[in-house]
Amino acid sequence: MAPTGNQEAHELLMIEEADCWFEYLEATQGLTATRYAEIEPWAWAQLSQRLRSIRARKARLEPLVDAA
Repeated sequence: MAPTGNQEAHELLMIEEADCWFEYLEATQGLTATRYAEIEPWAWAQLSQRLRSIRARKARLEPLVDAA
């Protein structure tokens, strides 16, 4: 059975969420303690903002996915 457009959109959002976490990890991995202290708050803010956006889009899709 092929996924519907809404199910596919939900799966794409899940992939985007995973990408966010990988980008956060890439930005903060292997840094000295000083550099980590400088970069981590920025990286966390970016991650949090993107995750909020993804969760909002997922919330709008939920009723559509459940109905399918």
